[in-house]
Amino acid sequence: MANDKTLVIVESPAKAKKIAGYLGDDYIVMASVGHVRDLASKASDLPEGERKHSWSKLAVNVDDGFRPYYVVHPSKAATIRDLKAALKGADALLLATDEDREGEAISWHLLEVLRPKVPVQRMVFNEITADAIREAVAHPRDLDMDLVQAQETRRIVDRLYGYPVSEVLWKKIGREAKSAGRVQSVAVRLVVDRERERIAFNSAGYWDIDAIFAPQDFKARLSTVDGVRVAIGKDFDQSGQLKAEDKVTLLDEARANSLADGLKPATFTITSVEQKPNQRKPSAPFTTSTMQQEASNRLRWGAQRTMRIAQSLYENGYITYMRTDSVNLSAQAINAARVQVTELYGPEYVEATPRVFPNKSKNAQEAHEAIRPAGDAFQTPDQLRRELNADEFALYDLVWKRTVASQMVNARLATTTAKIKGTATDGTEVEFTASGTVVVFPGFYAALKDIPEEGAENENELPTLSEGQTLTAKEINSVGHTTSPPSRFTEAKLVQRLEELGIGRPSTYASIMSTIVDRGYVWKKGSALVPSFIAFSVVRLLEQHFAELVDYNFTANMENLLDEIASGQANQVDQLEAFWRGGDSLAGPFPGIKPLTEDLGAIDARSIATMPIAGTDAHIRVGRYGAYVERGEERANIPIGLAPDELNAAKAEELLAEPTGDRELGVDPVTGLNLLAKSGRYGPYVTEVLAEGAKKSDKPRTASLFSEMNLNEVTLEDALKLLSLPREVGIDPTTSEEITVQNGRYGPYLMRGTDSRSIGSEDEIFTITLEQALALYAQPKQRRGRGQAAGPLREIGPDPTTNLHVVVRDGRFGPYVTDGVTNASLRTADDPMTVSIDRASDLLSERRAKEALEGPTKKTVKRVAKKTTAKKAAAKKTVAKKAADRNLTTRTVKKAGAKKAAKKAAAKKIAVPG
Repeated sequence: MANDKTLVIVESPAKAKKIAGYLGDDYIVMASVGHVRDLASKASDLPEGERKHSWSKLAVNVDDGFRPYYVVHPSKAATIRDLKAALKGADALLLATDEDREGEAISWHLLEVLRPKVPVQRMVFNEITADAIREAVAHPRDLDMDLVQAQETRRIVDRLYGYPVSEVLWKKIGREAKSAGRVQSVAVRLVVDRERERIAFNSAGYWDIDAIFAPQDFKARLSTVDGVRVAIGKDFDQSGQLKAEDKVTLLDEARANSLADGLKPATFTITSVEQKPNQRKPSAPFTTSTMQQEASNRLRWGAQRTMRIAQSLYENGYITYMRTDSVNLSAQAINAARVQVTELYGPEYVEATPRVFPNKSKNAQEAHEAIRPAGDAFQTPDQLRRELNADEFALYDLVWKRTVASQMVNARLATTTAKIKGTATDGTEVEFTASGTVVVFPGFYAALKDIPEEGAENENELPTLSEGQTLTAKEINSVGHTTSPPSRFTEAKLVQRLEELGIGRPSTYASIMSTIVDRGYVWKKGSALVPSFIAFSVVRLLEQHFAELVDYNFTANMENLLDEIASGQANQVDQLEAFWRGGDSLAGPFPGIKPLTEDLGAIDARSIATMPIAGTDAHIRVGRYGAYVERGEERANIPIGLAPDELNAAKAEELLAEPTGDRELGVDPVTGLNLLAKSGRYGPYVTEVLAEGAKKSDKPRTASLFSEMNLNEVTLEDALKLLSLPREVGIDPTTSEEITVQNGRYGPYLMRGTDSRSIGSEDEIFTITLEQALALYAQPKQRRGRGQAAGPLREIGPDPTTNLHVVVRDGRFGPYVTDGVTNASLRTADDPMTVSIDRASDLLSERRAKEALEGPTKKTVKRVAKKTTAKKAAAKKTVAKKAADRNLTTRTVKKAGAKKAAKKAAAKKIAVPG
C-alpha cells in the first residue's frame, strides 16, 4: 500500500497540536520535545575505544577536525522510537523546528538520528496561524548547513571553554565555584563590576529648597543663588566630590535652612514664562530583550517567566516567534496595526507613512520580525480575555499595545517653564524654576492607556502665569538629599547590557539569567541581582589569569565570528583551532584555551580568595564553607544575605567584635567529649569535639540554640539537653510506634513514623508527656503543606498578576508559597523569611504552567493505577479459584476463557485482544 502521509516534526506537543489542527488528515504532526541529542557529558558515554584520549572528557576530538560526539539522552529514547515508527508510514518528512540557529540544529540532529529514506525539507514560519502554516508547507526549503555549523561551533566553543576553565576554578577556588561559561562568566563579571562600583561609591549630601507659590498653589524648586546654579546629584562624581566642569553653589543644611527662613517674608516676581512644543515618539516593537525589560518594569517578572509565557502565546498562535533581535514588522503586520488604529482611535491617530525602526543589534539574525500579535488582523486583548490565563493576558496586552502604538502618530506635548526671582532678608538673590507639561494630542498614548511610555508621565500642569506677575510663598522648605550609588542590575537590565555589548543572543538570555542564580554566583534582593562572595573570587581569577575570556570585546567578537560562519564566510575548523590552541581568528588574536588552562602555577589560590575591606586591616576570605571576615587569628562568619557593598569597615569591626562562639562549655559525662558553643553561618549552635584518631566518617553531634538562648550564656546543661534531641516521649499503644519530639527549622514538633504534629513552644520539647502527645495525635490533623490550617510562616502580599494574597507556609516537603489556589515549593536558594513577592509570583506562575501541561495530578494517577491493580488482582483470584474448584491449572482456565470470549466476539463481529 502506497504511503500518503507527510510527517511533520516540531519541538513541543502544544505546537504540534496547534499545527495539526491546520494541516488536516494528510499530515502527522509530532513533537521532538526539544533537543533529541547533545554532546556527551562524560568520557564513559563515548564508544569504548574512544574513552581514553586526552580529549575524551570534552566529547570533542580536538585532534581530528574538532569532531563532536553526540549521544541521545535516555529520556528521549521513547520519543525517537515513536518518531521512527511514524516515519515508516510517511512518504515525506517536514522538519518544522524554530527558524533560528538552534531550531536549524535541532532539525539536523533529527535528520542524523532518524536517517529518513523519504524526501526531507525544512518548513519554516514565524507565527502559528492557518495562513502562515499553509504558506510554510507550500514553500519549504533545504536544511541550511551554514546555520547548523554556526550553532555546532557555538556548542563546541562553549564546551572547550566550560570544561577546562571550570576545572581550574575547582582546583583553585573549590567546588563552590560550580562552573564557568563563555557568556555566563561575562554576565557574572558585569554584576560584580556593578557591585564594585557600589563599594567604591562615596555618598555626598546636598540641599535645596522647594516652594509652593500663592495664589495658584503651584510648586517650584530653587535653581540659582546669586546667579550661580545650585548643585544637584549629577554634579557629584563617584568619590562624592563636586565635578570641576561647572561652577555651582553647594548648599549645606545650615545654609539651606537659613536661606529658607530668609525667603519666607519675601515677595517674588515671575521674570519669564516660556512655552515650548514637544513631541514624543513611540518605541519600536518588541525584541526579546525589550520584551523582557518591559515585563520586568511593568509586571515585575523575571526573564524565565517572561519567556515561558511568551512561548505559550507563540505555540498557541497568539504572537509571533519570541526569540528575536529584530525590530522589523512585515508589511502584513504594519497593515494590520494601521487598520486597527483607524478602527479603534480614528484616522488622525495613524502615522502618515508606515514607521520603520532601525535595528540596534548590528547582527540581528535570530528571526526576521519583531514580536507582535499573530495574523493579518490582530485580536485585541479584550477579545482574548476569556481565552488567556492571567499571565498570558498580561503579556499579550503588552505586546499588542507596543505593536499598535508603533504605527501611531507622535504624542504632542506643551511644556511651560517659569522663572521666579526673589530676595532673602540677608540680600541673597535667588531664582526658582517651575515647569509643567500637558498633553496637547495623545497620539500613541491612546493605545498605551494605563502603561505610559518611559519618561512620558505628565508633570504637574502649571496655572496661567504671566511675566511680571507678583507672587508670595505659601510654603518654603529646605530639603536634604544624598547621592545614590549605581543601581544594581535586574535580569532585564542585565540582558539589555549584554545586548548593548553584542554578547549572547535572544535564545540564550533567559537560560543565562537562571544559570547564574541557580549556581550561586548571584542572588536576588527583590528583583536586584546581588553577586555572592564566591562570584568575586571567580571573577578575580578570570580577570587576572584568563583576561581574554571575560573581555567584553572578545566575547562580542565571538558572536560576530559565529555570524560569519552562519553566512558561510568563515571556516569552522580554522576558527576552532585558533580558539583551542591559539592564533589569529576573526575574533582577534587569542592565546588559546589549551595553553591558558595548562599552566596553573602562577595562580595563587589564597590571594584569589582574599579581598580587602577599605578602611580596615581586616579582609574577606572565601573558604570551603562560605565567606568570612579575617584579621590575624580573628575570624567572623559573614551572615547569609549580607550584600558585598554592605560589608564596610564598620560592619567588619562589628562582626569581629561579636563572640566567635568557640566557647568551651565542659565535658559530656557520658561520652567524655568536650562541648563547645559556636557561631555559624546559619546561627549559633553547640557541638562536640571528636577525640583524636576518630574516623573521617565520624561526624560530631550538633544542635542549634533555641530562639531565646544567648550564645554567651548557654551552659553545659543546656548543651547536653540540646544534643540529646530528638527526645523519646514514649510508645503509642495503638500503633506500637515510637513518638519523639525535636526542634525543626520552623519550630518544635512531634514525630510518629511519618506523621508529624507541631507543638506550641520550644519549652515543651523537654516537658511534653506521652499523654499530651497522644491527645494531640487523637485530634484531626491540621495538615502541614497543601491545604494546611495552621498559620503561615509569613505574609508576602498580593500577587501583581493575579492580585491573590500570597503567603509562605511550611509543608511536609519543606516551605512553599501559596495564593490559596496554587502551591509552589521554594528552591534551595530561597529564604522563606525574605523571599520577595516578585520571586513568589514567578514560582506560582511556573507551577500553574506545569499543572496546565501535566493535567491530572500524581494522586489521581495513583488512584487510577491502584484501582486497575485491584481489578487485575481480583481477576487473577477468580481464575485461581475456578482452577482449584475444577482441579485444573490456571493456564487451562485462561485458555477456556479466551475461547469463550472469541466465540462471543465472532457473533457480535468485534475485535478481541489476542
